Amino acid sequence: MSICPKNKSSKARRDSRRANWKMGEMNLVKCSKCGALMMPHRVCKACGSYNKKEIIPQD
Repeated sequence: MSICPKNKSSKARRDSRRANWKMGEMNLVKCSKCGALMMPHRVCKACGSYNKKEIIPQD
């Protein structure tokens, strides 16, 4: 059996608890090789490099 609440939670209390459950903005940094915006600790989609090393060969 699950836990039964002793008192009813109001809609305001329920919604204020859920108010912080949202997606935040993405953190972007400049690529050290090409200068494009990218997510940190990921391979750059523009040049295919990570940590100044070419991981994905570009055509």
